[in-house]
Amino acid sequence: MVKPSSRRAGSLPREGARRGRSDRSHRGSVPWPLGVPALLAVLFLLVPLAALLVRAPWTSLAEILATKEVLDALRLSLVCASSATVIALLIGVPLAWVLARGRFRGLALLRALVTLPLVLPPVVGGVALLLAFGRQGLVGRSLDLWFGFTLPFTTLGVVIAETFVAMPFLVVTVEGAFRTLDRGYEEAAATLRASRLTIFRRVTLPLIGPSLAAGAVLCWARALGEFGATITFAGNSPGITQTMPLAVYLAMESDPDAAIALSLVQLVVSVTVLALLRDRWARGGGL
Repeated sequence: MVKPSSRRAGSLPREGARRGRSDRSHRGSVPWPLGVPALLAVLFLLVPLAALLVRAPWTSLAEILATKEVLDALRLSLVCASSATVIALLIGVPLAWVLARGRFRGLALLRALVTLPLVLPPVVGGVALLLAFGRQGLVGRSLDLWFGFTLPFTTLGVVIAETFVAMPFLVVTVEGAFRTLDRGYEEAAATLRASRLTIFRRVTLPLIGPSLAAGAVLCWARALGEFGATITFAGNSPGITQTMPLAVYLAMESDPDAAIALSLVQLVVSVTVLALLRDRWARGGGL
């Protein structure tokens, strides 16, 4: 009577181990009703990028990128995107703090309005900028009358357009960091009689440094790739307002190889941004 019972008892660990391995293999497998559409989605996203790499004029790539038109577009894009990012940092970080820590009526509406450029068509944003800062715009009329200059169709207009569409990416990222920040460090600094500005500069900003850097990188990349608002508000003048996306659009009609070369530059920038933000996404921190 003892032996059968002990045999059955001895078989339980082995059966449990087999069931555990089976459960693990089942959890790791992908059912075909989900795997097939997922594969189609991957192909849909990657095939156009692969086509760009296959059709790239690799033998003449350096020569194309060394032309004056391409270099001017690259230089202007880098300068304008960097300037837009600096402006977004100067005014966007305080705005993110207000959205995260503020307690006043209409805060939810303000947050919705601030994030509106994320979903607003860029061309519509360009039209709105024209109505605001054009010669007959709400603000532009006064700028032209009092100071004698206009923003549309200038390099500064490119910076303004890129800031308008890119700053919400920075604000959303930094606001999330402010919300999740442990305020114990700020309270400890306050007990040491540090001013609120000192706490913000010496304690809060260093603590949200990774999120601040991630938001700045996203903002810069979005500004670098801006097209709709730029061409609507600033035009497409070579050397003045023609950034890389606008140069790609123009080159597709006359020089497809130059368009592909500039597109490769944009692709390299995008891959670099993803590589810089990979660790943040891998930790599940989100943006």
